[in-house]
Amino acid sequence: MVRALEIVCGCALVGLNLLDVFQAVILPRATGYRWRISARLTRFTWPLYTRFALRITDTERREDFLGTYAPLLLVAFLVVWSAGLVVGYGLIIDGARAQLRPAANLGEAIYFSGISFLTIGYGDFVPSDSVSRLIGVVAGASGLSVVAIVAAFLFVLSGSFAARENYVVTFSTRAGAPPSGVSLIAAYAELGILDDLDDVFEEGITWCASVLESHLSYPLLAYFRSSHDRESWIATVGALLDAATLKLTLVEDGAPGHAKLCYNMARHLVGDLAHYFGLDLSADVGIERQEFETARARLVEAGLRTREAALAWDDFRRMRSFYAVPLNEMAQRFRIPPAQWIGDRSYLRLTHRLPPATEQTSAPT
Repeated sequence: MVRALEIVCGCALVGLNLLDVFQAVILPRATGYRWRISARLTRFTWPLYTRFALRITDTERREDFLGTYAPLLLVAFLVVWSAGLVVGYGLIIDGARAQLRPAANLGEAIYFSGISFLTIGYGDFVPSDSVSRLIGVVAGASGLSVVAIVAAFLFVLSGSFAARENYVVTFSTRAGAPPSGVSLIAAYAELGILDDLDDVFEEGITWCASVLESHLSYPLLAYFRSSHDRESWIATVGALLDAATLKLTLVEDGAPGHAKLCYNMARHLVGDLAHYFGLDLSADVGIERQEFETARARLVEAGLRTREAALAWDDFRRMRSFYAVPLNEMAQRFRIPPAQWIGDRSYLRLTHRLPPATEQTSAPT
């Protein structure tokens, strides 16, 4: 009975770990959390990590500390998967009474599983029957496969991260850092290139689709932080949404078509990711009327024609209510640097402008 239980537990442990590797790394679509070891590890460790990070008073040091989480988590995945498979195969070897020379107990069976998994092969334990040989071969194949898959996964993550951050950095030259939808529209108006704002919305649609696809397929990407101060992919999404909403409800210059398409795509991104990460959407968040009036005054100062404040405010508040809660919950969940109207913005000024020209790395396009 004990031997049978060992085999069942070993098979279950091996199966769960291989399933997790398949779902987390190979399967290019969103999967549930129920049987995901890596997902449960993330849900357990992230709150502990952020709780410790919030004790760091220096903002730069806190961001540096939070930036180590995702790389460390990837290493933890490899360690957990490897340990689970080694113990699982060891239980199967011991439970199946596999013949090893010299005779092995449970601990030695797990040791033999480990050296087979890592393809070390010291030769101090040698399989002498077909069962132990088969398990040793399967364990070795699993070890090689897991390491190779994780190595390939690292390249996929690096490529997706670079593509995401390339847009985040270029967007900051247009919308400031932290990015702001108000600053984006005002900058293009002041530079006399308001018509080119449609190109920004077009690029935003493509970028949002890419982020949605990559972050649902590989949720670990969401925890990788931007390498630049006061920037984040969530704040960039929020600035795009706010810019599109302002264009649709307040600004009278230019056609609204591209802004509407970008609004729909970015809302889709925020809604799907908030649902996948199981965020609480019951909160009531928004902006104050005075903040909206300040934003309107900034746009008027930039030379834009705007609608009457009372009418525009009602439309703006309604359209923003469709994404404000999930966007803010994502900002709180991932502890992003605060931005205008997004996250913990208690110490931010309500008016955002682009950095001085000497700090910009490229001109708006």
